[in-house]
Amino acid sequence: SRGQGQAIFRVSDDGSSVDFRLIASNIDNVIMSHIHCGPPGANGPIRMWLYPVIGPTGAQGPNGSGPHNGVLASGTFSPTGVACPATATTPAMPLLDAIRAGLTYVNVHTNDGVAPANTGPGDFPGGEIRGQLDHGR
Repeated sequence: SRGQGQAIFRVSDDGSSVDFRLIASNIDNVIMSHIHCGPPGANGPIRMWLYPVIGPTGAQGPNGSGPHNGVLASGTFSPTGVACPATATTPAMPLLDAIRAGLTYVNVHTNDGVAPANTGPGDFPGGEIRGQLDHGR
């Protein structure tokens, strides 16, 4: 895929809210994007929806939506009460702690709506762009 992205997060001083901007370019048929729990190289559960809705729960957008270049989503969410579960290698922890520890990633999912899935750019329902959050390191 030629898809590329950037996710920018700013946490409030008291940790009660997070402002974000998600940029995705050279990508087609975006259906959803989230923050997932998981260390580099490992997949994990969704903990915060960023697109098409913002929050701890959501639903995917339409398949086959066409090309996208630029800001995909921006807004504010509350991480309060949201946690990453324990795994064989990491303990359970609040979402912000997991972000700060490098144990989360943003995934942008695509789907052209034509079977079968995973036929090429614009058709990766499991995720076409993935970026580990590194807390500015």
